[in-house]
Amino acid sequence: MKKVILSTLAALTLTTSAAVAGEPVEWYSNASKLKFSGLTYLGYTNYQYDNTQGEKFSGTPNGTYDANKDLRGDSLNKFEMRRAYIQVKAYLLEDPKSYFRVTLDMEHVTSDATAGDYNVRFKYAYLYLNEILPYTGVELGIAHRPWIDYEEHNSWFYRDTHWVFTEADNSAKLSNSADIGFNLKTKTEYFSSEIGMFSGEGYHNVEDGKGLSLEWRATGHLLGKHKKDAQNSETYWDASFFGQYNKQNNKYTQVTVGNPNGNQDLVWGGLHTVFNVPAFMIAAQYIQSQDTMDGPDIYKKAGKGYNGHAVFRFGDEKQFRVVGRYDSWTSDQKFGLNNNETLEKKTYYAGFVWAQNKNVQWVANYLQYDNDITSNGDIADGAKANSSQYMLTAQLSF
Repeated sequence: MKKVILSTLAALTLTTSAAVAGEPVEWYSNASKLKFSGLTYLGYTNYQYDNTQGEKFSGTPNGTYDANKDLRGDSLNKFEMRRAYIQVKAYLLEDPKSYFRVTLDMEHVTSDATAGDYNVRFKYAYLYLNEILPYTGVELGIAHRPWIDYEEHNSWFYRDTHWVFTEADNSAKLSNSADIGFNLKTKTEYFSSEIGMFSGEGYHNVEDGKGLSLEWRATGHLLGKHKKDAQNSETYWDASFFGQYNKQNNKYTQVTVGNPNGNQDLVWGGLHTVFNVPAFMIAAQYIQSQDTMDGPDIYKKAGKGYNGHAVFRFGDEKQFRVVGRYDSWTSDQKFGLNNNETLEKKTYYAGFVWAQNKNVQWVANYLQYDNDITSNGDIADGAKANSSQYMLTAQLSF
């Protein structure tokens, strides 16, 4: 694996140096073909924090509690390198649709002992074998989890400014996009699915080996199959059922008498639909997460929520888009002085998009967190500090 990384970095360095010097570059590989790609999110954000945020949540920009910080009424300005990816696909087998993929993921750390660093890690490192069964291939390694990649390439295309509902901070934050395991991927004219078994904690969390996660997506393509990322050119209507049966998840712990080891089952399911024509899109989903733990406490990931968004596109090539979105999540936990108040976490999004060409996209958007607060200042676990954000983003891809 180290050789793959070093070879990739060396190849990029040599290519850049040779281009400056005007010299040709010779490539050597044991694969029949290598395919490189990259994606970067560059941004600027102005944060305006609500001055009525409860005293009990003095908060930090990433939503965690810090008794030494009080953001009420603050205005912050940040230039941001939100994410950068470098990807290599090596075609190793005679089947031209089978390959080995490695994706390096750079993220600015904001919430642990290395805060301020830009960390690089593996997001994906898997072998894809095409058609091991009729209409079905498999990913083996650090692979796609079944839901998020589908939504990002068929419904919500603006992850550079706000995550999909399943992984958004101000919802339940139930999952992320990759984990180590396997994923069986099936596609036919009117149906596609993914079903996989994974460690369960995700590609950048600690795995203690105490449980596995069964994860799935089943999608009906009601108007027939369509290509990924084809929202400007194709008409489609999809309906999906997705979720996880995630046992003994080490990322989410809640130690009680009935759960002495702390690891918590994470069992949830959702319904999603999206209708798209080149001029507009409308999509909605509903998710419910269960509390499977014995004991008196309510698991903080238990609850339900819904999300919807709409996109209107115009211009000769549909290069201009107006986007609106709303998220709502309500935890089963109770808060307040008498522990009897249910709190809703709400997120509002409005944006304008200009796709300058196939490599450069600009987004100007407004994002608002408007979360319920109890009379004594409690706020739901995991809720972001109430704020308004004004964002400008450049998404660069090749």
